[in-house]
Amino acid sequence: MTNPAKAIRIGTMIKATNEDAAKGIAKIADLGFESFEPFFWQTTNGQNLAELGKRCREAIGDRDITISTIGMFGNPLEGTDLDQQTLQGWKDCIDNAHHFGATCVAGFTGRIRNKPLTDSLPRYKQVWSELAKRAADKGIKIAFENCAMDGNWATGDWNIAHNPDAWELIFNETPDDNIGLEWEPCHQMVYLIEPLPQIRKWAKKIFHVHGKDATIRWDVIKEHGIFGKEKFVFMRTPGFGDSNWTDIISELRLAGWSGSIDIEGWHDPVYRNELEMTGQIHGLNYLKKSRGGDFVE
Repeated sequence: MTNPAKAIRIGTMIKATNEDAAKGIAKIADLGFESFEPFFWQTTNGQNLAELGKRCREAIGDRDITISTIGMFGNPLEGTDLDQQTLQGWKDCIDNAHHFGATCVAGFTGRIRNKPLTDSLPRYKQVWSELAKRAADKGIKIAFENCAMDGNWATGDWNIAHNPDAWELIFNETPDDNIGLEWEPCHQMVYLIEPLPQIRKWAKKIFHVHGKDATIRWDVIKEHGIFGKEKFVFMRTPGFGDSNWTDIISELRLAGWSGSIDIEGWHDPVYRNELEMTGQIHGLNYLKKSRGGDFVE
């Protein structure tokens, strides 16, 4: 009997740029994660992705674990050496995603640095129209994480896909069916945007979900505002933040969504460093409980 709850899987991200992603998977594969997202930061460091994908799948073995998405994070729109490595990394990830068993490649759109968001649209269309076709030819989806990387509408370094107004613009420039979002509630909450209504409106464009939450310190906002010296929001591992993930997952189910929710760690101000995996395992179990359906088959 197939457990219908696992139409939504709960997993985690695995660093792949300067670390062996296959060894990372092998190390935690028995902790209960149901999916992994290997990801690269700006460069693949010249790794043979076909071979890496094979080793990642071998590390999973016969466990009921999937890799639906791989990540390539950087700025592919600009011209520095690392930016060009990011662009090449996107091409290599698209070409080799199937070796991981993945059907989606995720990351940032890139951005023309230190310019208003709209100044990036011509270069965005040029780069991503080509990459969308490359991906479509291989049956691969492209998903943009909704992370501002401390940018805003007026300026920034990395990504323009960080709020709904920007999504309207970029999906107009690239109306391709295989371009969508790697969505997470945290990146909306840090800008005081309510995440749940987004699922109802944008579910068809959500290809992958990151498990990351936020704690908004409303007492700080009321006393100091959002531009004062006191930090008004913290990024959190699910289970420690403000979101009700039972509601989030319910909205995803109502929209007919299926796929992986992969925890994005390394941000929680409490459960980090030596407590990183303590926090992630708590998040894993919390998200499974929010999802429901962990019955004995």
